[in-house]
Amino acid sequence: MERILLGRTALFLVTAVAPAAWGTTYIVTDRLLPPDRPLFAALVRALPIGLLLLAWRRRLPRGAWWGKAVVLGLCNIGAFFPLLFLAAYHLPGGLAASVQATSPFAVMLIAWPVIGERPAALRVLAATVGTLGVALLVLRSPDGVTALGLAGALGSVVVSGLGFVLIKRWPPPVDMLTLVSWQLVVGGVALLPVALWVEGGPPPVDLAAVAGYTWLAVVGTGLAYVCWFTGLRRMPAGAVAIIGLLNPVVGTALGVAFAAEAFGWAQAAGMALVLGSVGLGQLAAGRVRRSVAAAAASA
Repeated sequence: MERILLGRTALFLVTAVAPAAWGTTYIVTDRLLPPDRPLFAALVRALPIGLLLLAWRRRLPRGAWWGKAVVLGLCNIGAFFPLLFLAAYHLPGGLAASVQATSPFAVMLIAWPVIGERPAALRVLAATVGTLGVALLVLRSPDGVTALGLAGALGSVVVSGLGFVLIKRWPPPVDMLTLVSWQLVVGGVALLPVALWVEGGPPPVDLAAVAGYTWLAVVGTGLAYVCWFTGLRRMPAGAVAIIGLLNPVVGTALGVAFAAEAFGWAQAAGMALVLGSVGLGQLAAGRVRRSVAAAAASA
């Protein structure tokens, strides 16, 4: 039992690296990157690290996985990154991170028809509690909200939810580093002509921007996606999506610490609800695993 608990804890911690890293995207974008260049930021975040990983792993897709790699790369990178940076440029950091916390509902709704994963009642409750926590977190930053930013944030939730569910539907025949490299290269190649057409050539980049791009590419992309997909392979999609609620917690903490965003009792309550919902989501996942194990033992 202790080994099982340790394994679950380790898997949770590994998976949690991803939303924690993604929660830094908004403050890094706001404080370090050139303004109003979301497509360039998305391109630099995806393509260089993707090519480096592909050169290291030296393995290309085969057969049907060419098409699957393209679909996954477009969902998780090619469409997700521009929408994410659009939200980061047009919403306050805490709000942009908080909108991402609605992803458990999107993932559960998509997972039901696509992979037959019915949303457990406790998991739906966890997502609902998390959404209430998100609403309280949003109260601290009512200014600076634009329709374009909200559309980008919500669109990123939908496309990434589809990509995450498809990872469950299509178990990859390769290790996580290779799978991530395929998606980053596909997404980066798709972004390249769009970024050049819409934004033109690269903007002036100083040392701070180099540090920001490096952080987002290495930690916020390469490492984060390996950890996230590792969790998706071994846990229910809905449970993993609820771990993603740590994203707005990190975004909130960084916004308060470095951007002087307001933080009061409502935001403290919201953060507590979000963290509680993550615990509920893992409790639901544990119950599902025990039910499956009991059914297998009695078969």
